[in-house]
Amino acid sequence: MNIPTICRLVRSKRHVICQNTSYSKHFYCQSAWKTRHEAQVAVNTGNQEMHISCGKLARMADGGSIVQLGHTSVMVAVVSKSTKSSAAGFLPLTVDYRQKAAAAGRIPTNYLRRELGQSDREILSGRMIDRSIRPLFPKGYLYETQVMCNQLAVDGINDPDVLAINAASVALAMSDIPWNGPIGAVRVGLVDGELLINPTRKQLSKSRLNLVLAASDDDNIVMLDSSADILDESDFIAALKLGVKYTKNIIDTIKDLQTKNGKSKRTYIKMANMDEEVLKITKSLAGLQIKEVFCNYSHDKFSRDRAIADIKQSVSEKLRENYPMVDTSYAFDHICKDVFRSLVFETDMRCDGRKFTDLRHISCAVDLYKPLHGSALFQRGQTQVLSTTTFDSVDSAFKSDTVSLVTGASREKNFMLHYEFPPYATNETGRLGGMGRRELGHGALAEKGLRPVVPDDFPFTIRLTCEVLESNGSSSMASVCGGSLALMDAGVPLKEAVAGIAIGLMTKSDPDNESGIQNYKILTDILGIEDYMGDMDFKMAGTRNGITALQADIKLSGVPIGIMEEAIMAARVGRIKILDIMDGCLDKPRDETRSNSPVTEKIVIPIHKRARFVGLGGYNLKKLRSSTGVSVNSIDETSFDIFAPNQEALDEAKEIIDELLAEEKEPILEFGGIYSAKIVEMKDIGVMVQLHPKIQPVLVHNSQLDQKKVNHPSALGFEVGQEISVKYFGRDPASGKIRLSRKVLFSSASKTIKALGKKPGS
Repeated sequence: MNIPTICRLVRSKRHVICQNTSYSKHFYCQSAWKTRHEAQVAVNTGNQEMHISCGKLARMADGGSIVQLGHTSVMVAVVSKSTKSSAAGFLPLTVDYRQKAAAAGRIPTNYLRRELGQSDREILSGRMIDRSIRPLFPKGYLYETQVMCNQLAVDGINDPDVLAINAASVALAMSDIPWNGPIGAVRVGLVDGELLINPTRKQLSKSRLNLVLAASDDDNIVMLDSSADILDESDFIAALKLGVKYTKNIIDTIKDLQTKNGKSKRTYIKMANMDEEVLKITKSLAGLQIKEVFCNYSHDKFSRDRAIADIKQSVSEKLRENYPMVDTSYAFDHICKDVFRSLVFETDMRCDGRKFTDLRHISCAVDLYKPLHGSALFQRGQTQVLSTTTFDSVDSAFKSDTVSLVTGASREKNFMLHYEFPPYATNETGRLGGMGRRELGHGALAEKGLRPVVPDDFPFTIRLTCEVLESNGSSSMASVCGGSLALMDAGVPLKEAVAGIAIGLMTKSDPDNESGIQNYKILTDILGIEDYMGDMDFKMAGTRNGITALQADIKLSGVPIGIMEEAIMAARVGRIKILDIMDGCLDKPRDETRSNSPVTEKIVIPIHKRARFVGLGGYNLKKLRSSTGVSVNSIDETSFDIFAPNQEALDEAKEIIDELLAEEKEPILEFGGIYSAKIVEMKDIGVMVQLHPKIQPVLVHNSQLDQKKVNHPSALGFEVGQEISVKYFGRDPASGKIRLSRKVLFSSASKTIKALGKKPGS
């Protein structure tokens, strides 16, 4: 049997071929490795089929997959190293999501013409994938894991971010990496009252809802990320249920694929596996002391943390005497978390003495500093945010690059929210650097919460800066509240005031079902410690009439829809309470204009004067901006938009513009009048003539020089400096250029020559 025959048998029957030669054995191993896990399936996701394939690309990774919707394809490869675990006590999971210019049929516009640092959209998409898959890694699996998301093709119709979540789910499910998936993810839109699954970009631009959700088996929700145009809670819950229904199709398909072609999960050492004896001793030494701290409602964030740290140090010293080789930190943290959660169920009270539905003390202030266009200070418990509003010209709007436009970003943004979290906000030290992933995510969420109420036709670009001065939980939602007040303080005509709140969840597991929930408590307006000790951080922003943004960070393998509905309604009640407090500070946007507020005005410049108004290379406009701070932007051929930082600057700029136009005032020409003009330049196509010193030289084309055909003006004996008579026919309506003719003078029996300060020539 020759080698080609062996090759055909391997590809057709996939059976073991026993040969004596080592080459044949090696050939079979390679072929089997290539074909063993290859598979391709399709799943119904509403109006389109989603195609899932694996085992074809990136075969050296622990797992790889390709998910395609329409002509948009995303590949994900995952690798996890079981030889090196994290000493930090949490899973070192890295998710890298990259946009590819080639996938969108573009070349990057930077000077190197290649992909450089990650964009905001890439980081936010990576965070969304991380939040979807992280909760399903088993407890104790602390090995370095990386998920790489690579765009293969982008059609500009279907967004690739949801496909990347599904591709990550397939890659992890098919790999040997321990993971309690799969999950399914869909995007839900609402267009003309109809809910759509995975809407196209065009449909999404008209949608009142942009909801991305990921769900695990048994209809449990793992991740939520949403923006909405003031959507009622009932409509949102309906969208939630429909989305979960379609994720079920994806999950069942991946499960079937995993059963037929998936790898067996690897065994690993649970790094957080604690000795039962150490746990019992730790609990006997520290349990009561920890309970006393959490039951002392007079503690604030720092006093509580210091008290727990003192207990931890004392217990650790005692434990090290008998267990010198044991890391007692894990045991203490486990007991501390267990006591904290147990008290919630036993006492129906929280560590600061509040009931489950109570808000922390809230105070608001606006108009803090007069030079600012708008400002507000929002304090909720020990969380404090200073928000400032700044106006600038429309030319300052954020403009997306071409690759981001193809993958779903908006072309321009006239409203930007920048979230800052300096280290002193939590009594820490550190360097101030670039925007971190956390700051970017919190700022994007707050911006989505406020964007629906900001008018699209506002004449200025708005930059809202939210700086966290103190932090003890829910700083992003405090930024929404403070940002809403700062915008109204600046006079931005918001549709409605917006408030944000964070909802927490504490659960008890069912002894008969580790993934089941036996009991649960929903907490309104959570502290930082309740976020850390709890099972969910559910952030919601909205007005009195509906939701504008929502994000759920879930630590469980899934939360049932029923519990999520309760969290949504609890957030609504809390949101209305906060809006009542905010209204007591400022209940509507200011009507009066501040003296330092920017102003804008539209002016019209005749098209023939545009060049003189702008100046060579825009010199006049640049000089105007440097001397007065006023910027001028072109709207169309004759209209300009003037932006001034205040009224005084605008008045000064208008004086300069009037002088500029007055200096260039031209004599009025009469239509049909005959004028004497001086030749100032000879061209192949005609002669340049000057009618008046204040009028720019005008071209008289060869076709207008004489009744007979003229190939060059020298044929008529013309010279530079010579004066000729021409007839004026007004200005071209498109270009504004003066129209002159000499040949029409020869067809007229009588001519009346009008000299502009000169004697007529021949």
